[in-house]
Amino acid sequence: MSRTDIVFVEMCQDILENGVSSEGEVVRAKWEDGSPAYTIKKFGVVNRYDLSAEFPILTLRPTNLKAAIDEILWIWQKKSNNIKDLGSRIWDSWADENGSIGKAYGYQLGIKHRYAEGEFDQVDRVLFDLKNNPYSRRIITNLYNHQDLHEMGLYPCAYSMTFNVTGRKLNAMLNQRSQDILVANNWNVCQYAVLVHMLAQVSNLEVGEFVHVIADAHIYDRHVPLVKELINRTPYPAPKLVVNPEIRNFYDFKVEDFVLEDYQSGEQIKRIPVAI
Repeated sequence: MSRTDIVFVEMCQDILENGVSSEGEVVRAKWEDGSPAYTIKKFGVVNRYDLSAEFPILTLRPTNLKAAIDEILWIWQKKSNNIKDLGSRIWDSWADENGSIGKAYGYQLGIKHRYAEGEFDQVDRVLFDLKNNPYSRRIITNLYNHQDLHEMGLYPCAYSMTFNVTGRKLNAMLNQRSQDILVANNWNVCQYAVLVHMLAQVSNLEVGEFVHVIADAHIYDRHVPLVKELINRTPYPAPKLVVNPEIRNFYDFKVEDFVLEDYQSGEQIKRIPVAI
């Protein structure tokens, strides 16, 4: 049994048993039929994953790792805000007629800022510090730029990363304002775990701990029976992530450079209703 499955099951049980329902409140999200999309939520969920022990992908059901990596490369490597640069269709609902999601996600990472050491965008500043000042306590990225929020198709959900080196291990903390647990939890965990692997490899470091902080961790009302069925499944052992060791430049990584060995999982949950 993978540790990731245990973390996921315990989190879902806690939300279902101790969470607070929004039923009866005014909510923004709607189902496709126009009815309010209520949730059961917990505030301030913190999950920890030891990346040196296993890759944190669910085995209770499959996570599309290739698509998750494609999105993290779209944001962090291409620094794009246009869905035409993305392989999947997950951002279509928030894009305009030109494919832009506005000044969100990759756009924010690509903005250059002045520092004492020179001019960098946020990604290049992380890369610079991890190589030149790895024990800094200031290696942080932030996508939640209040000045540009009115020009974003969607306010950033996963908005801040803090990197911290302990010994030779690269640790990271992801701050997320809101998360649809069934649809997005392991997707985000996997893609940011891959990001830590990428940054560690090109910085001659080892992977350490990944901490995921979720302010509003919620399960939608129509997802409750799906989640209950999922967390009662039998999990499998964690697979192994193999990263192409020849890549030494962050901007050279491609989706094909990541391979999961011995990945077993339960059946996929199909036709999950998505609230917009």
